Amino acid sequence: MSQVLDSKPSKYQRVRAKRAHQGMKLLRVWVPNPAAPGFREEAACQAAILPGAAEEREALAFIDATLGLENDG
Repeated sequence: MSQVLDSKPSKYQRVRAKRAHQGMKLLRVWVPNPAAPGFREEAACQAAILPGAAEEREALAFIDATLGLENDG
């Protein structure tokens, strides 16, 4: 069975080409599934470790600088 290929780009190809022309890059990322067993427990554990940690202060300072906000504390 032979298949005739359409010479016209698909909707997705057009969108990708437009975004690339705009300087954007397609990024696919695997992220944790919040419905997975153990997700809530692990998230709670990591959230309990973060307050006051150097990583938290660094991340908040970066966000503040990016948004043009000043850090009060």
